[in-house]
Amino acid sequence: MGAYDAEFNKAKDRLNSLKEDPGNDVKLKIYALFKQATVGKCNAPKPGMMDIVGKYKWNAWNDLGNMSQDDAQKEYINLVDTLAGSEAPSSDSTQSSGSQKYETLLTSINDGVYSITLNRPNKKNAITLQMYEELMSALKEAAEDKSVVIATMTGSGDYYCSGNDLSNFMNIDPNNIEKMAIDAGKLLERFVSSFIDFPKPLIGLVNGPAVGVSVTVLGLFDAVYASDRATFNTPFSNLGQSPEGCSSYVFPKLMGAAKANELLLFNKKISAAEAFHRNLITQVIPDDVFVKETSARVAYMAKLPPQSMSYSKVLIRDAERQTLHNVNKEECRVLVGRWQSQECMNAIMNFFQQKTSKL
Repeated sequence: MGAYDAEFNKAKDRLNSLKEDPGNDVKLKIYALFKQATVGKCNAPKPGMMDIVGKYKWNAWNDLGNMSQDDAQKEYINLVDTLAGSEAPSSDSTQSSGSQKYETLLTSINDGVYSITLNRPNKKNAITLQMYEELMSALKEAAEDKSVVIATMTGSGDYYCSGNDLSNFMNIDPNNIEKMAIDAGKLLERFVSSFIDFPKPLIGLVNGPAVGVSVTVLGLFDAVYASDRATFNTPFSNLGQSPEGCSSYVFPKLMGAAKANELLLFNKKISAAEAFHRNLITQVIPDDVFVKETSARVAYMAKLPPQSMSYSKVLIRDAERQTLHNVNKEECRVLVGRWQSQECMNAIMNFFQQKTSKL
């Protein structure tokens, strides 16, 4: 009998009643603590090279070393209590205040402005497979609605977007890695194409830190305004991956090769001021007036003659539309290979291990 058996069993029940997914890094910690509490020190053989999820779980459990079963029970209970206490009672009302059409986005149409808000604030607006599909659907809706003059995109909470939700790489059957990579490549190509071909002015309102694909596609927006607390990071090499969003073509054009390579090859995180000087964004706005200033700016744009703006955008984009599609296709082809590589798998595993060790 463990010292905390009764509380441990109650914690298991509370875990099953949580409304929100705590994220894969937390779930790995929960799994490891549960195994340590019920079995003891890790005694299972290390999973094979292609069993990504099994390796995550094994490493998380093995990292607990000689932690006693009682201590593991106590940590498990404390972690579940923290998760249960952090679930805001207003989360459902926050979701319902926007469009009911989407689960990961809030959308609205007002005075010719189609507003898209990435709405996973507890996950720093990380992009899931579902959000990819919903963003494409929202852009299609904005493009086809004749009442829409311009579209905007921003994030809910402190982050603009933390890039891909790496849970997209979890729960993959080792025998289906190739299919996963090919399917993900097709999804990404469609996603980036929806930005390339969006026919109306698209305005980015970067309210906080931006990571990965949320940064790379900014080069396909027509204007980008950023809060002065925003940062921009494309950690492809850290994750064993490669550029996407046409950034391998657009970023060197905007910044010059040397500056672009700092971001795309060497994972440099830059401030909003640096992003402005590198021509990635249009203007930096103080955070305390960001919403007020951008709202006024967008309202002014929406009153401009819509056909004039649309024709002008077509002229500007058509000059390199096919080039952008070719770049997008090639970037996705390379990524499909990267996602199947041992280097990429190891890098993502290391990322999860580092996050789990900080919990």
